[in-house]
Amino acid sequence: MLSDVSECRTCLFTILNVNVYPVCLHCGSTVDKMTFIAKTFYDLRATTLEGDSVDFNVFRGRVVLIENVASELHQLQSKYPHRLVVLGFPCNQFGYQENCSNSEILNSLHHVHPGSGFTPNFTVFEKCDVNGTNTHPVFAYLKDKLPYPDDDPTSLMQDPKFLVWSPISRADVSWNFEKFLIGPEGEPFKRYSKKFPTIDIEPDIQRLLRLTKMLNSRG
Repeated sequence: MLSDVSECRTCLFTILNVNVYPVCLHCGSTVDKMTFIAKTFYDLRATTLEGDSVDFNVFRGRVVLIENVASELHQLQSKYPHRLVVLGFPCNQFGYQENCSNSEILNSLHHVHPGSGFTPNFTVFEKCDVNGTNTHPVFAYLKDKLPYPDDDPTSLMQDPKFLVWSPISRADVSWNFEKFLIGPEGEPFKRYSKKFPTIDIEPDIQRLLRLTKMLNSRG
């Protein structure tokens, strides 16, 4: 797939046949195209499936778990209903698995998958791109701060036929079910691969909740 390779100080840049932008294999950034990155987590905002704009400043002092899918987050939100904020971002960039319209996604969750009347107890946002030119600002920020999953730092999309976006970056989300955990002060804490079970993030959530309690006691 590589058509050209050149080296620059600490970074190795490769130009992929599937896109025209050089990608740094060291840090994941592109050379010729810059993406706007928010300064802080609390500068971000997103729109829910219902069309409501959410300013992430409302999440100050709380632990936040973000996943690029609209399911499998229910159990954790149920266990920590007040101290943990769970946010789901449906995405259709991976095998076109989320090809419903925004208005159809909640109905699909309710009747098809998981079905049986399922209603998410967490906020589900509009379907968005997590990679490429139209990357949602939330994921542009998270990928900049956490360029690869902690449990699988070499994780990459292996099959070229699934690369439906450009430019391609080493920091790209490789598939649905990647998770990002943010601490109570807005600092991205850890990124988890699609293979890491969502429920197994709980020890890290508890660790950050203890930090939240300590910060509140100082206040």
